[in-house]
Amino acid sequence: MTTIHPTLLAVTERIRARSRDLRTDYLARLQALRRRDRGSDRMGCANVAHAVAGVPANDKLRIVAERAPNIGIVTAFNDMLSAHAPFQGYPDIIKQEARRRGATAQVAGGVPAMCDGVTQGTPGMELSLFSRDVIAMGTAVALTHDMFDAALLLGVCDKIVPGLLIGALHFGHLPMVFVPAGPMPSGLSNSAKSKVREQAAQGLVGRQGLLDAEMAAYHGEGTCTFYGTANSNQMLLEAMGLHVPGTAFIQPGDRMREALTREAVRTVLGRASGQPYAVPPIGEMVDERCIVNAMVALLATGGSTNHLIHWVAVARAAGILIDWDDFSQLSDVVPLLTRVYPNGSADVNEFQSAGGPGFVIGELLGAGLMHADVGTVRAGGIAEWSGVPSMGADGALHWQRAVSNNDTVTRPATNPFSPSGGLKLLQGNLGRSVIKVSSVPDDRHVIEAPARVFDSQAALQKAFAAGELERLCQDNAAGGVVCVVRWQGPQANGMPELHKLTPPLSVLQGKGFKVALVTDGRMSGASGKVPAAIHVSPEAAAGGPLAKVRDGDLVRLDAVAGTLTVRVPRDEWAARPLATMSEAQRAEDGHGLGRELFAGMRRNALAAEEGACTWL
Repeated sequence: MTTIHPTLLAVTERIRARSRDLRTDYLARLQALRRRDRGSDRMGCANVAHAVAGVPANDKLRIVAERAPNIGIVTAFNDMLSAHAPFQGYPDIIKQEARRRGATAQVAGGVPAMCDGVTQGTPGMELSLFSRDVIAMGTAVALTHDMFDAALLLGVCDKIVPGLLIGALHFGHLPMVFVPAGPMPSGLSNSAKSKVREQAAQGLVGRQGLLDAEMAAYHGEGTCTFYGTANSNQMLLEAMGLHVPGTAFIQPGDRMREALTREAVRTVLGRASGQPYAVPPIGEMVDERCIVNAMVALLATGGSTNHLIHWVAVARAAGILIDWDDFSQLSDVVPLLTRVYPNGSADVNEFQSAGGPGFVIGELLGAGLMHADVGTVRAGGIAEWSGVPSMGADGALHWQRAVSNNDTVTRPATNPFSPSGGLKLLQGNLGRSVIKVSSVPDDRHVIEAPARVFDSQAALQKAFAAGELERLCQDNAAGGVVCVVRWQGPQANGMPELHKLTPPLSVLQGKGFKVALVTDGRMSGASGKVPAAIHVSPEAAAGGPLAKVRDGDLVRLDAVAGTLTVRVPRDEWAARPLATMSEAQRAEDGHGLGRELFAGMRRNALAAEEGACTWL
């Protein structure tokens, strides 16, 4: 039997002790809900009649008279998101398979699903983070009809999966399985796309050339092929045992896709692969060990930094308290087992071909870096997720152990790309922050240069276009600049992703200048080769120290020592007043294109390290 790594045990026990009272209360509420009668037996006759009025007669008979299991479907389908477009026909497949298994299924509700790729750099991005909590509430609205014995959750992308999971955990007395749709086929490579973006930032490529490149990269149904937040979601769900094993990165057009969706129905009914199994309620399954497994999988694959916010919120929904110290301590011992863009040149389709999630999970289990004794939606436990699915000529699904056939993409735990997970916690007189160093060149892990302070993403872009940043880099002894972009936290403007900053900062770095970004905003799964201290907490709008920084202050980002500091004498720093958001900027960030509706969320949002939750 594999021995669990002592750091994994220590972090898990610390989380368990910290969460004991909250988790105990949560589980007690679940037990009370589980002891109730079935919905159609418990509810009033008028309630039940309303619930089944729109279903076929045979389904009505099964739900009410035969007391058959009724599956609630919560779907994030829309055809604005390429990743979610395939979900359109899933409810019909699910209902058909449920009937074949003596059960029924109803679409309980739909949740909104926005595409960050569409809204990058626009006012819509300021709704992005909070859309997670809207999705959680939408999931609750769907399931609050309370007529369901189990649920299937259809979602893939950035805020959608965390939102579905947070909502699901508030109905944690039900067995639930997540159903993905898979990535789009590979198009223009991510590295080639990024090169064109940098050329466009320099004026070397016009709008048509940039549009042609983007259209060649994003070209069909399925998830974007880089390893950003959406695909990190799928990796984490695999590591938590909440998918049918190996489902994450099977493309929408693959003939296995429908078979895997049908298997999800059988799984949630506890009849997967013909083996009866009482699927645990999701709230019991998602315990401290399960959350730690997700954190480890994120670190081992160099996944999205967004999950240092989202999985804090997910854990909190299950009565579990985690923080960035937990991530950092795990990162010190979890090896980096993959190189997938932006941490390498491969995309997720190449990752899947090189063993994918199954290979990573198998390696982590073998190295004692995952808890093997966790509840999952399958009888075989998390070890089943070390397999990769295939389909025989008879249409039956089979799983075989995943192996790596490309050591430039995936490696065993005995020969990793890096001995650590590439995530560092930064602390100092500028607050607490995180940096993803797995994709940053080693010679860029320490940057010390004068600050140039910006109050918006657009202001930095304007300064770059005017040549101001390059002149600043040329004119100081450090040969670089630390761009401080503030008023980008949850309370200020909803904490948008600042992707538009990557091309100009990459151009400066490519010219040999020392460049870094420090912000209370997000960069997410597209965090790339420019060192970026992100999610700085407390944020400037909450009185955080970024509000004290001035142009010319010497800022040091040290990912080796784990520090983020400004070199200003202590007394002077303590006495320096906090800047405040201008009324014009506050008005700009709070109005137009629906932003007024989210004012309450901005007021109530917790800090990034507390999950930026708006519902506590």
